[in-house]
Amino acid sequence: MHNFLFGIYPYIALAIGIMGSIARYERDPFTWKTSSSQLLRRKQLVIGSSLFHVGVLVIFVGHFVGLLTPIWVFDALGIGHGFKQVGAVVVGGIAGIMALVGGGMLFHRRWTDPRIRNNSSFADIAILVLLLVQLVLGLLTIFASLGHLDGHEMVKFMSWAQGIFTFDGAAASYISDVALVFKLHLFLGLTIILVFPFTRLVHMLSVPVRYFTRPGYQVVRSRRSEALPQRAGPVAPGRSASK
Repeated sequence: MHNFLFGIYPYIALAIGIMGSIARYERDPFTWKTSSSQLLRRKQLVIGSSLFHVGVLVIFVGHFVGLLTPIWVFDALGIGHGFKQVGAVVVGGIAGIMALVGGGMLFHRRWTDPRIRNNSSFADIAILVLLLVQLVLGLLTIFASLGHLDGHEMVKFMSWAQGIFTFDGAAASYISDVALVFKLHLFLGLTIILVFPFTRLVHMLSVPVRYFTRPGYQVVRSRRSEALPQRAGPVAPGRSASK
C-alpha cells in the first residue's frame, strides 16, 4: 500500500490533474473562473481572501523550490540542510497560520451566509474543507520537524519528489520511515492535485495579463434596470417624458 500511495498514486494524480485541466479548458471554457461571491457579500472577503491567498502562494513557492531544486544546487550555494529546515519551519509556519486564518474566515462566510451558500456548489465547499485540513496537517508537521532540525528528514522528501519526476522506481522507499503526519500531508496534497480540474482552483493557472489592458470600469446593471423600456428618441419641445 505504501508503494502504491507514494510510488504509483502520484502519477495518477498528476495525469488526471494535467489532462483534466486541459480537457476542461477546451470543452467548458466558460466554467474556467473563480465564481467570486464578492457582489453577494463583501464583508470578511477582503481580509480573509488576502490572508489566504498570500499564505498559500508563499507555501506553494516554498514547496516547489524546496522539493524540486536539486540537492547539489543548495550544496553549491553553501545552504546547509539545517538552515534550510529552520527556514522552512519559520516561513512555512507563518504562511500556514496566515492561510489557515484567512481560509477559516472564507469558510465561515460561505457556510453561514444563506445567499452565498445557496450559490455555492458541493465542489466549492469540499475543496475549501480539503485545503483547510491540508493546512492543519502542514502545521502539524512543524512539530515533527522540530525533532529533525539537522535537515536530513527534509532530504528524504526532496529525494522522493525529484524521484517521482525522474521516474525513479525506488522513490516511495525514500519516505518509508517518516512520521505518519507527513504521509497524510503528502497523500492529501496529491488528492488535491487529482480533484484540481473539477474545482474552481483551475483559475490558478490563468495568468491575468489582459487585466492590465482592460477598460477602466466594469458596467453592472440590475435585471430591473434592463427591463425598463427605453425611449425611442428625443422628447418634443413642450412635452414631458412619460414615466
